[in-house]
Formats: sequence, structure tokens, C-alpha cells
Amino acid sequence: MANKSPQNYAVIGLMSGTSLDGVDIAFCRFIIDNQKWTYEIVCAETVAYPVAWREKLLGLESTDAVTFNQVNVEYGYYLGKLVTDFVKKYSLKPDFIASHGHTIFHQPERRFTVQVGSGNSIAAECGLTTVCDFRSLDVALGGQGAPLVPVGDKLLFEDYSFCLNLGGFANVSYEYDSRRIAFDICPVNIVMNAICNAVGKEYDDGGQLASTGLINQALLNELNALAFYQMPLNSPKSLGKEWVIKNIHPLIEKFKLNERDFLRTFCEHVAIQTAKALNHLDTGKILVTGGGAYNAFLMDAIRRHTSHTVIVPDKNTIEFKEALIFAFLGVLRMRNENNCLQSVTGARYDNCGGAVYSGKTG
Repeated sequence: MANKSPQNYAVIGLMSGTSLDGVDIAFCRFIIDNQKWTYEIVCAETVAYPVAWREKLLGLESTDAVTFNQVNVEYGYYLGKLVTDFVKKYSLKPDFIASHGHTIFHQPERRFTVQVGSGNSIAAECGLTTVCDFRSLDVALGGQGAPLVPVGDKLLFEDYSFCLNLGGFANVSYEYDSRRIAFDICPVNIVMNAICNAVGKEYDDGGQLASTGLINQALLNELNALAFYQMPLNSPKSLGKEWVIKNIHPLIEKFKLNERDFLRTFCEHVAIQTAKALNHLDTGKILVTGGGAYNAFLMDAIRRHTSHTVIVPDKNTIEFKEALIFAFLGVLRMRNENNCLQSVTGARYDNCGGAVYSGKTG
């Protein structure tokens, strides 16, 4: 059978992580040729949240229903305006937008997950077709709705044995027993940034604060003993902000360490859990992305504990891999191809998630 001609897609990916650093915007090109995907991040930037938006999103889960819905709509218009400015700045002609939104609730055991940022509002504001709400179908099918990035890892980053993202949470994906496996490992920046925020710092630049701290063995033992870490390896499991509030915040209160000792201890915890998740597997290359890849002290701790080769890629890949892959998930959705894997999430079957809101047609 003759090969189809290569197909091209130009997509803007939008991503807002749990650490509330800002909105990642990436204009990406994808080509499928002879069943093989290639990609390019043409241009990308992170727009830091104004204080008002950080505060709105940070406390949104505790508000009333009217406020929640109003913020959902307003946040969609805000994202649409960011896209409009981005398109004008770089003179772009995207086919559509793929927006992750910002997660407020993620409780797959209760069959719901909510990412704010109304797709209707985004499309209305910028006039571009918008794909969003990528997680809900999978959760409705009994899956975790997370992580979603592994489809992109499998199809775009096949040269690496493992794809490790160190964002608000650490998650990893890899091929195991002829299927894609992926799961959340532990919290990272959602905890460490909060500790830094409490002393007037945005984050621990390069791990400088952690590097001057001491490990508190009692805290480390309690962290590593949390029930989540006793779940079977290679099994679908995911974490959310609620889990951190319930399990990590009480330990912060209990031990009352200075920020340096807490950060030092938590870096060791992340390294130990990462090694535990991967060291039982054949040695290979780990591609590390996300903000945590810039934490040199944390990276050294992971290298010290793991048996694998740790690779930190170029700046665009570190910072915008998730936005890139959500753009790619949008492509798969528009092609009506599965963008969520049962082997990753535990859903009843592979599925094609995402709601589509049409932009201007003329």
C-alpha cells in the first residue's frame, strides 16, 4: 500500500502547572510521515501570573460555586488574550489551540477532575478552535486521568528509555512489557516552592538553599513511609494538590524545620523515590524536563541514587515539553486517534479525550 503524503500541523499548546509558575505557551509544528512523528518547538515563552491570578487560582477550591464558575470563564478569556498577544508578537498562523487548563480538583477515585479555563471563552477571545478538558473522559472510564504526557513520550521521544518530568510533581513514563507505563512518583516543586515562598523566595535557585541544609532523618523516614509510596511499582497512580495538603502539610507543621534543612531533606526524598521507581529496570537514558531539571543540587542527588544515565536537554525541551505534548494531544484529538493510554491510567480502554470548541470559520 502506498504511503500517505506527510501531514503537517501547526498548534499552540497551553500549560499551567500545579506550581503556578505561569502559563507556558508553545507554538509547535508536527509532521507525520510514514507513520513516524517529528516535531519542532518554533517559539515558546512562559507568562508569569500576575499576583491577582495567582491568588485566585491558589484558593479557588475553597470558594463557592458561583465564584468558581465565574473564574473558570474569566480565566478562559485571560488565556485567550495571552494567545492573541503571542500570535501577534511572533506573526503566527496556528491551526488550533490545545489547552491543558489549570487543575483545581483531581479526585479520580471519586470519578472527577476539573481544569479551569473555559474552552468556549478561549475560542471566543482569540477566534481559534480550542481543544481542552483532556482528562475527564479517562476519569469517567475509571482511569486516573493522569499522566497524559506518555503518549507524546512514546511517539516523540522514543530515543530515551525513560521520560522524567520534575514539575509540581515528578512523573515518569517508559515502555514495559510491550506497553507504555507511566505514573506520578512524588511531589516536587509544589512542596519546595511553597517552602521558599514562605521565606520570600520564588524557588530554590539551583538548589542553593538545599545544598546548605542538613538531612533530618526522622522526617525523611516519615516521608518515605507514606502509603502512596507502598503502592506496587509499574501501576497507575497519580497525585494532586489535595494529597499534598493531607499528607505533606502535617509533616511540615510537625517538624517545623528551617527552610534549608527541609529542602535538603525533601531533595533526598525525591531522589530516593525516583530511584525506587526506576532502579529495578534495565539501565538506560533518562530524559529529565520540567523546572526541577534546573535544580542542580536535586539533579546531583538523583544521579547519586539512580543506576541510569541522567540527561538534561536543551532549554526549550526542559521548559516546554509539557506544552509541546499537550499541543500533540490536541493533534491526536483532531485526528480522532487515542491520546490517553489504558496501560498508563487504568481506564477501561484507550481513549481519545478532549472537548473541541470551534473558532471563527471565516
